[in-house]
Amino acid sequence: MPNDTIKPGSGLGNRLQFTNAIAGPSIRLSGIDNGNIFQGNGMDTSGNMLTWTATFIKSAEIKPDTIKKKDIPKLGNVTYPFNGYGWEKLPKQEDLLIKNATVWTNEKEGIVENTDVLVRNGKIAQIGKNISSASARIIDGTGKYLSPGIVDEHSHIAASSINEGGQSVTSEVRIGDNLNPEDINIYRQLSGGVTTSHILHGSANTIGGQTQLIKLRWGANDNDLKFAGADPFIKFALGENVKRTTSNNNNRFPDTRMGVEEVIMDAFTRAKDYENLKRDQFFRRDLELDALVEIMNKKRFITCHSYVQSEITAAMRVGEKFGFRFNTFTHILEGYKVADKMKLHGANASTFSDWWNYKMEVIDAIPQNATIMQRVGLNVAINSDDPEMARRLNQEAAKSVKYGGMSEQDAFKMVTLNPAIMLHVADRIGSIKVGKDADLVLWTDNPLSIYAKASTTIVDGIIYYDMQRDMQLREKIKEERNRLIQKMAGEKKAGGQVGPAVASMEIILRCEDDDDF
Repeated sequence: MPNDTIKPGSGLGNRLQFTNAIAGPSIRLSGIDNGNIFQGNGMDTSGNMLTWTATFIKSAEIKPDTIKKKDIPKLGNVTYPFNGYGWEKLPKQEDLLIKNATVWTNEKEGIVENTDVLVRNGKIAQIGKNISSASARIIDGTGKYLSPGIVDEHSHIAASSINEGGQSVTSEVRIGDNLNPEDINIYRQLSGGVTTSHILHGSANTIGGQTQLIKLRWGANDNDLKFAGADPFIKFALGENVKRTTSNNNNRFPDTRMGVEEVIMDAFTRAKDYENLKRDQFFRRDLELDALVEIMNKKRFITCHSYVQSEITAAMRVGEKFGFRFNTFTHILEGYKVADKMKLHGANASTFSDWWNYKMEVIDAIPQNATIMQRVGLNVAINSDDPEMARRLNQEAAKSVKYGGMSEQDAFKMVTLNPAIMLHVADRIGSIKVGKDADLVLWTDNPLSIYAKASTTIVDGIIYYDMQRDMQLREKIKEERNRLIQKMAGEKKAGGQVGPAVASMEIILRCEDDDDF
């Protein structure tokens, strides 16, 4: 056994195995070491028992490792969300001092020029001129316009699904259980000045699911997106989407507009009976009816997809019969026909600027709709219902200046303060006022101008979008793309298994999508 050496000195029993240089049977030995002498019993290659003795001569030589080590591959940075616009470290709340901007307050002060706004602990702390703060980060607002963050009353971003269309009443389902915090539309809409979005169930159902108000905190988890303390809402719908006008195989009630009204009547009749049954000791809880009882008790509020005046009137009458009101009629493109009735009912209106003729029930839409409803005395908002339109809601609001002669300040309120009022959060957002949340947008131009870009978007005193950082991220995305291409090319040259790139497609969810029914 010339190739084997034994290190002495343990004084303990050891089980030793000496291997031959040539592959084949082996000898098994066990024994103890006594300094430089090793001895014990064993078994030869034929299975015969033997005794053995060995003497220590020298320690084994440690041979250098001649195997070439592989280079550690360069890895891309992990971001959250995991895409080119994610954060390596989440942004932190900080004191901010925006200097010398033209401030659109949405308060009685109106538009004030050359004004400073101090943000501290996520709130608006001070508004005025020549404000100083030793601890605040200075943002130069010279030549720029500061406004409250835009509020989108009707959105379908940041959710994994929208329509639960298995039946016409699904008031038990909740968008809040279904949020997708990695949706790139959160970041894109921050770039358009949006800071708060009302995420609605779709319009497949007469009575749809419970909605979720969120703040666009890019990088937060699903729970941290939620607007804490906001009143709960629910989505209702009337018209073509509910009765599935475009479907060739609708096998679900209702199939007509009169059926839509009866679904609401039936649902609240059942909810009334259910509320009375709660006194029974054998009462069985029903999550669907719980939400409807909350509506009747003014603890949950309705936003209702709507178009045609007759259905809008019918819905309000049903609500009044059961002692509740429709908080908001959304889309409401025939609102100008029933604005007086809506005002008596106590409803708000959240509409499109000039959408028209994309289906039969909107052929009477007019671009003056928002202005007419406002002049009647309704609280009116402009909503998106579309991930791309939400990036330019400021321009959508400006159309009422053109079409209806609305003042600029009143027009801008339709995408800031007015939706905050109808969502019951105007005490927190919608205007620039001391004590309110620091949800702010610094624009390069007049906020209603087609040339205006959001240079900085702030939510709760945290900068979630910055134009300069965005440009840097675009360059990094180009560099990362090139790095991955070079890595793939290198793998191919080395004989690695490669395949064509496959696009990672994202489904954009909309109110009426049949695929999501």
